[in-house]
Amino acid sequence: MTQRVVYHTIIWLLFLVFLILFEENEHGFFFTLTNELINVSVYALMVYYNIYYLIPNYLSKNKIFQYLGLLILAVIVITPLKTIIFFFKFENYPSYQNSLLINLNWYFLFSLLITSSSTVVKIMADWLRQQRNLQELETQTMQSELRFLKSQINPHFLFNTLNSLYALTLKKSDKAPEIVVKLSEMMRYMLYECNEKKVFLSKEIHYIRNYLDLEELRHGKSMQINFEVEGRVGNQKIAPLMFIPFLENSFKHGLNNSITQGYVNIQLNVADESIHFHIENSKADALPSNTHKRSGGIGLVNVKRRLDIIYPDHHDLDIADNPDTYAVDLLIDLD
Repeated sequence: MTQRVVYHTIIWLLFLVFLILFEENEHGFFFTLTNELINVSVYALMVYYNIYYLIPNYLSKNKIFQYLGLLILAVIVITPLKTIIFFFKFENYPSYQNSLLINLNWYFLFSLLITSSSTVVKIMADWLRQQRNLQELETQTMQSELRFLKSQINPHFLFNTLNSLYALTLKKSDKAPEIVVKLSEMMRYMLYECNEKKVFLSKEIHYIRNYLDLEELRHGKSMQINFEVEGRVGNQKIAPLMFIPFLENSFKHGLNNSITQGYVNIQLNVADESIHFHIENSKADALPSNTHKRSGGIGLVNVKRRLDIIYPDHHDLDIADNPDTYAVDLLIDLD
């Protein structure tokens, strides 16, 4: 409220200065100042009567004809009152009094113009405020949706890794400490660093390498894993955990469903303003083509939705579901 008062005060002061500079007379600055103070006071009275009474009670309720009638009536009533004030003020200046009567119609028109202009400004301000509120609401909705979508990532991977860790500890395997270290790094990344809208690509790649190392430790020689990064990884940033659903999906179907020897091949081509991610995995010959989609459906739907929210019109996703292979090709424009 205080900020609005300051803005309005500044606007009226600027308008006062404009009127003072516009008026020409030989009776001194004080005479001009008092004249324009009266003008500004009357215009302010009409404007605020319009903004705070006529618009909310009539125009906003689509009572257009009543609004226009009351607006014109206010101008018809107030303008002669202002003229009377000036008539008494100019009692020693008969030429000024005569000018008031001659130009009375112009005073009506100028008062109507000032008051109706406030209507246009009010409508524009309300529209801009509404658009800003809608934008803020949309942003809050998107942020809530993104938080929900990120919360859907990785639950079964964590449980599978813990099961593998439990099995290794029973065998007293030397691989158990390595799994604990990598898993702790991944959990720290997910819980803390992934709260940011964008993370450094180098950290995301490190997370992927830990993920692949754990999958390799878990599956052993039954899974052939290849991960290649081409290009210079510098200060590029990307939305966190964007590639993980594709990785989860590939491992889920690169080894399960009676595949004794599966593979997952990942390529990441990095440029300054774009990232090209490609992943391909094997599938069982007897596996129906729609099983892959059905099993990984939730993760893929989530990542598609995240891409639409974070990179609208700045990504290209292509999924090829073949009888014995499944491939994902994702291009993201970082700019």
